[in-house]
Amino acid sequence: MPSVELTVYNKLGNEVEKLSVDIDAIASRISNQLLHDAIVMYQSNLRQGSAKTKTRAEVAGHKKKMYKQKGTGNARAGHRRSGVRRGGGHIFAKSPRDWSYRLPRKALQTATRMAIASKINSSQITLIDILTIDSPKTKEVAAILKSLKINETVLVAIEEHNTNLHRSFRNINGVRILPVSDLNAYEILRPKRLLITKAALTKFINTKDAANQKTEEPES
Repeated sequence: MPSVELTVYNKLGNEVEKLSVDIDAIASRISNQLLHDAIVMYQSNLRQGSAKTKTRAEVAGHKKKMYKQKGTGNARAGHRRSGVRRGGGHIFAKSPRDWSYRLPRKALQTATRMAIASKINSSQITLIDILTIDSPKTKEVAAILKSLKINETVLVAIEEHNTNLHRSFRNINGVRILPVSDLNAYEILRPKRLLITKAALTKFINTKDAANQKTEEPES
């Protein structure tokens, strides 16, 4: 994939520079199947798995036959806890279970890079030169989003954890903020737009390059 030029904005929404990004440095290709598998895994891991219904053995009530087999004119019936009767136990009762599972680490890392590349190809990424505030102020970060014309769900990716930014953005509905080290395919693709600082994007690309160099090093 060719390189693209991303516009870098400041807090006021003014263009300050152009940044050339090599898409191949992020992901050489985009696999929809891998992204799908990663998203399904993250969503499955979010499930509580606490659903529980009672079997016929767990429902309160006696096990005595309700009435005799023949001679009453009614359909034959067993005890009240039968799964076919109202108030009885479930025939295929649900029980708590663990829905979590894990894809290979390298596959998830690749999916994260593909998600970033997908946002760039879809023009759903906004690059800002620097994102800092002196104290937690939701009004201030809301003004930044308004200046950047972001009025949709957005993930704010920063270079490292910042308490002031975290406390400010968390009060805005539809906005989530994460350090670049905590990014994954699910967090990137769930919102409509990705707002990322120039330093965070550079750190993300350099982290991938460092990982590739470590992999390519011959064994001594």
